Amino acid sequence: MNKQILPAVAAAIFNEKGEILLQRRKDVNQWCIISGHVEFGETIEQAMLREIEEETNSTADLIRFIGVYSSPASQTYNYPDRTIQYVTSYFEAKLTTDLADGFSNNETQELKFFSPDQLPGELANINPYWLSDALNKDSSVFIR
Repeated sequence: MNKQILPAVAAAIFNEKGEILLQRRKDVNQWCIISGHVEFGETIEQAMLREIEEETNSTADLIRFIGVYSSPASQTYNYPDRTIQYVTSYFEAKLTTDLADGFSNNETQELKFFSPDQLPGELANINPYWLSDALNKDSSVFIR
C-alpha cells in the first residue's frame, strides 16, 4: 500500500450568530469544515484562502491560526490506492462576501451554518478537538 504524508489546511468559519460553516462533500456525502491540500508554490495562508474560494465561491479573511493537527488517529485517511496522513494547518476565517443560496460545484454538495451544539450526525473523520479548539478564543496555538 502506498503511504504518504501531505500538507493540508482547514478552516473554522463562523457567522455573526456564532454558527460554524460546514460543507457537505460530494465525494463522501458527509459534513466537514472547509479543507483541502496545499499546492506546490503556495503558502498555507494562500492555500486556505484558495480552498475557501473554491469550495464556497466566497472570499474570506484569515482571523487567526488555531493549530497544527497531525495525530494519525484522526488525520489518516484510507483510499482505494493509498493511505494518507495529513498534517493540517487549522485557521479561523471570516467570510468577506456572502454565500450564494444553493451553491454547489464538483466538491461541494451543500453549505450550511450550524449551531455548535446542533451539529449534523454524519460528520466526516475529523480531529476530536476541532470544534473546542476553534471556540477557544485565548491566544493558545494547539498542537494535536
